[in-house]
Amino acid sequence: MALELRHLRYLLAVAENGTFTRAAEELHISQPTLSQQIKQLERMLGAQLLDRTGRTVRLTDSGEAYVHHARRALRDLAAAERAVHDVRDLSRGHLRLAVTPTFTAYLTGPLAAELHSRHPGITLTLRETTQDRVEAGLLADEIDLGIAFAGTHLPGVTATELFTETLALVTSARHPAGDHHALPVESLARMQLALLTADFATRTHIDGYFAEHGISPRTAVEANSIQALTAIVQRTTLATVLPDAIAHDHPHLTLVPLDPPLPERTVALLTRTDAYQSAAARAFTDLIHDLVRARG
Repeated sequence: MALELRHLRYLLAVAENGTFTRAAEELHISQPTLSQQIKQLERMLGAQLLDRTGRTVRLTDSGEAYVHHARRALRDLAAAERAVHDVRDLSRGHLRLAVTPTFTAYLTGPLAAELHSRHPGITLTLRETTQDRVEAGLLADEIDLGIAFAGTHLPGVTATELFTETLALVTSARHPAGDHHALPVESLARMQLALLTADFATRTHIDGYFAEHGISPRTAVEANSIQALTAIVQRTTLATVLPDAIAHDHPHLTLVPLDPPLPERTVALLTRTDAYQSAAARAFTDLIHDLVRARG
């Protein structure tokens, strides 16, 4: 008997689903076939990989060790296949990009437009997610590039600084605060705000700023959508705190600098250290650096 890739995929499916039934459904094969293939793999290796005695199927110590290497092997094979099919002239290609949520409001549009203008044969898969999932996706070879914030990163993730992001108070053009050149931070205690929910890194940054200055503004609205926040702020007397670049694209929003200003954040392009970079990924890297330089 010879080891085949399907043996690895079948084992991983059982390990991830915890049952042969769900794994077989995911793989679109019968449960007896799946069970037989796993037993075949165990005979080839001379070791029991799964503990089948409980209500759910669990990896044995040998199984844990084997699955760790099996995942890496499948990831490397997928990268090798992409490398073989990589088209250097960029007449075709595919890029998998993940960004943290605030960037979809002001950065991904210009980037996607420029990519399509320069290289219309490249298809783009864009995922909006949290920073920890961006980094996990890079390490699992689920994405090619990520745009998030510089700081402490998972081992194996490399960050290249792109630009500095500034947060500011954002109001409707009719809001009284819009008349201020710089609003003292203490004034926020008397305002009602519409803010992103706590699962956003931006909200954590904002709450830290409030705590540092000992203020507790009333949060009248929480939303997990930047588009919803900007729509609410345009139509009410509520204010919000967002990257100032977002307001630049909205004629009905006004930026109000705070005194002292919120701490700046450094935006970074994330990659998996030493990973193969496709022609599409390299072209996008050049593109984003060009765009940052052009926009200052």
